[in-house]
Amino acid sequence: MKQTIILGNIITMDEKRPFAKAAIVKDGVFAYIGSAEEAKRLAGKDTPVLDYGGNFIYPGFIESHCHGHLAGYRAIGQADLTKAGFTNYPKYREIIKDFIAKNPQRDFYLAAGWVENDEYVSKTYLDEICADKPLIMQTGGGHSLLLNTKAMEWAGIDAEYAKKWGYDLVHVDKNGDPDGYLCEGPVFEIIPKLPTSVEDIKEYLLAWQDIAFKSGFTAVGDAGVEVVHRDAPQAYYELEQEGKLKLRTYAWMYVTDNIADPKAEIARIAAQRAQMSGEYFHIIGPKAFLDGVTEAHTGWQNQDYLDEPGYHGAERFNDHDKMVQLIVEADKEGMSVHVHSEGGGATHYMLGCIEDAEKITGNLDQRNVLAHLHFVTDEDVRRMAATGSVPAVPPLWTPKAPGMYEQEVGYVGQELTDQAYPIKSFFDAGATTVFHSDYPVSPMMDIKLSIYTAEKRDYPKFVLGGVTSPRNIKEAITREQSLRAMTINVARLFHQEHRLGSIEFGKIANMTVYDCDFLHDDIEKVAQANIIATIVDGEEVFKA
Repeated sequence: MKQTIILGNIITMDEKRPFAKAAIVKDGVFAYIGSAEEAKRLAGKDTPVLDYGGNFIYPGFIESHCHGHLAGYRAIGQADLTKAGFTNYPKYREIIKDFIAKNPQRDFYLAAGWVENDEYVSKTYLDEICADKPLIMQTGGGHSLLLNTKAMEWAGIDAEYAKKWGYDLVHVDKNGDPDGYLCEGPVFEIIPKLPTSVEDIKEYLLAWQDIAFKSGFTAVGDAGVEVVHRDAPQAYYELEQEGKLKLRTYAWMYVTDNIADPKAEIARIAAQRAQMSGEYFHIIGPKAFLDGVTEAHTGWQNQDYLDEPGYHGAERFNDHDKMVQLIVEADKEGMSVHVHSEGGGATHYMLGCIEDAEKITGNLDQRNVLAHLHFVTDEDVRRMAATGSVPAVPPLWTPKAPGMYEQEVGYVGQELTDQAYPIKSFFDAGATTVFHSDYPVSPMMDIKLSIYTAEKRDYPKFVLGGVTSPRNIKEAITREQSLRAMTINVARLFHQEHRLGSIEFGKIANMTVYDCDFLHDDIEKVAQANIIATIVDGEEVFKA
């Protein structure tokens, strides 16, 4: 039996015992929570001690919606365009050229983190950087690609391809030939075809695990584990078998738009769950895209875009009967359905599907997830709670960012733009609300800044040079609500609240240690908190 004493200011997220000074961990599980004196008496004088002094110990934080393979890939396998800040095409060119110069052995190049603006670029821009090998540039949001000529040849993108998908998704020049810009469906068809081996993916996932631990996360939800490559589940499985995977990963498997046979798809996912799921990698359902994103002009809105009457965005998985069947079949297997639902129209559609599915299943606790939720009506906030659905909200996206804010106003109007990203309303309605970062699709995954932005609806002045301003401040929430949205609420989403999410007797001993009291310290101090350690199964996996 392995035993350790943990000492520090423990914030448990257990309503019955919210604070403690010590815990005893036995074989990776909490065996006692209480006073330091009693812990030392019960454990014995020779028991090893992890003493964090005056620092603050929280339940291991949990990220509800991220993309592990993509995170590792962007960290070590791609040119990182986020270093350029907001849209900066000359800087993008420098970053890509530098990456190519440092990786001459590669046959294929990918750059990610591109932020679009009104300046339109085509394949010519990339051909000028690299003409002899395929080069693809992907937006930070992941829903748009720009390909050079060689990459278009590799992907088979020609006039017939553009006609098949439609010119909103595959842009063409005045001659009707694809100009290199793609968005939505074609993107998610092409990305999984990128040349990658299982061993490559394992390397990326280990890089991602390091990022997560250094960021204070002990468990994550991988939202569409197959989105980047179909072999990612196999890579996760092999890493667990090799004893290398310690980041508990709850995975939703990618479902293509309007899947032909939802019943067969759930059977496929259930078979993979039976074959691959273990303690550290566990498959919990399907993930589908309902729409795109507003900044790419593809979020599915409740109304037409102001700059394009008659068009309300890209409807991706929009077959009501198939979605209802997907939800019903998932319920039979004890699984939830996770959807990308950015625009208000997508959310309204999905809640209707869930309501109809619940009439069939009778299960009001399936915990289906709607992620992103840029625009949501008051009616749909209430429906979210009434159906037991889980809103996954992004506090880090709430501030008014120059350029992007004005772009939203131009697309959907100022009134709707100023009502973006409700959070408090979901809590008030009684929904099990969780935070997400969507990392690395969104470049920030930060516990302390999530707490800050959830309260202030703005970034601290040291982020982005203080150029942002608050948005929709009436949707600000309390510190305790923020902590719940990154701990016990996410555990409940995964149906793991009996094992994770709080520091309680019998639960897995996952903890995150900071030098800051997130509940009581000044909010400006919270914004600059330092992580001290990340603990999984009672053992330090990261120490600052």
